Amino acid sequence: MDLLKSTRRLSVLGHDFKTRSISMASDYTAVTYDVSEQIATITLNRPERMNSFSTELLSEWADAIRLATDDDDVRVVIVTGAGRAFCAGADLKAEAESDDKILMAEKNAGERRNSLRYSVHRVAQALQYLDKPYIAALNGAAVGAGMDMASMADIRIASDTARFGMSYVNVGLIPGDGGAWLLPRLVGLQKALELIWSGDLFDAHAALEMGYVARVVPHDDLMKETLAYARQLAEGPPIAMQLAKRLVYRGLDQSFVEGLEQAQAAMAIVQSTTDSREGPAAFRERRKPLFEGK
Repeated sequence: MDLLKSTRRLSVLGHDFKTRSISMASDYTAVTYDVSEQIATITLNRPERMNSFSTELLSEWADAIRLATDDDDVRVVIVTGAGRAFCAGADLKAEAESDDKILMAEKNAGERRNSLRYSVHRVAQALQYLDKPYIAALNGAAVGAGMDMASMADIRIASDTARFGMSYVNVGLIPGDGGAWLLPRLVGLQKALELIWSGDLFDAHAALEMGYVARVVPHDDLMKETLAYARQLAEGPPIAMQLAKRLVYRGLDQSFVEGLEQAQAAMAIVQSTTDSREGPAAFRERRKPLFEGK
């Protein structure tokens, strides 16, 4: 049985989760990346194309996640979209007009398979190493692969104008960005199949009712509400929260006994931190705890 290991930069199940950024955030053109109050905000920035995929957007999005992963001063990550959409997924117009292989215009089937791995899957792969809370502020449409991207978030907060849809079937495709794995775990098997097979759009309130989003807020309040929630999380004990996230996701593919063993190892780690002593001390002294991630 693998054991959870702790360093200042969290390592889990024997793997070092420190990664290297391939660029500087100031070089980004298709996303923006800002850090304030220990919260990193990634904004997809192709509003004229409803934040649909491009080579640059996918590469920069994945790289921004790596920046946040490596930055000890970042405790929470938010992803949102500029303009009227969160993400429209594949840029179908560009695919029809372009020979860009990263947009899956290859004629060779093997190359098409690899294009997913080296393009849209970059974001999913980068998220495997992000132990910190990852919140999607869904400002508008999240359809097709854009909905898959939203499904990768730990928490989804939706504008009351947001719309969703697993629209792959409408263009003769299947969920190619993890949606078939993610969606049943969020809304249940039956509902996931219904959404995937129909390709129908549904609104934010329907998303809330089925448990796909955690909350729905007025559109103009979306970022204010999301940032307030992120600040609350950022004030928590980061090592405990990061380990808890790993335990939850690992538990999806473990037996209960394996989950208990992992929890035992994780508990030994958090009990060795100063944060685990700060919490009880603050309670005794009737003050707000100050968790330093140590």
